[in-house]
Amino acid sequence: MSDRNTLRRDGLLFPVPMAANTEIFGGHIVCVNAAGYAVPGANGLTPLGVSDGYTDNSAGNAGDEVVLVSRGRSFNFANSTSDPVTQVMVGQSCYIADSTTVQKTAAGTALGTVLGVDVDGVWVLIK
Repeated sequence: MSDRNTLRRDGLLFPVPMAANTEIFGGHIVCVNAAGYAVPGANGLTPLGVSDGYTDNSAGNAGDEVVLVSRGRSFNFANSTSDPVTQVMVGQSCYIADSTTVQKTAAGTALGTVLGVDVDGVWVLIK
């Protein structure tokens, strides 16, 4: 056995190949589709984090563009009006309603842990 030069990333900001015919806006939740490509956040999809900026692959094939995704931090999202996250949920999971909104009820994989609910929205730690 000997030492190994193992490549690494911090996992806080990382590139993800995008789905075909897709655009993702900065500050929006990013998920992956069934093929493993980045798409805007939607109910029932697997979340990755938050887009670090606008990326346009609307005229491209899957993988032609990459979106930078941020995680390992707390982000503020709009609170669902029909299924709101409440103060009693601090420390519990919340779920994606759309690419900028979170909700209380489970739908797919949890986005992250609720750290707070205030007038600005819901603070969610995405690990």
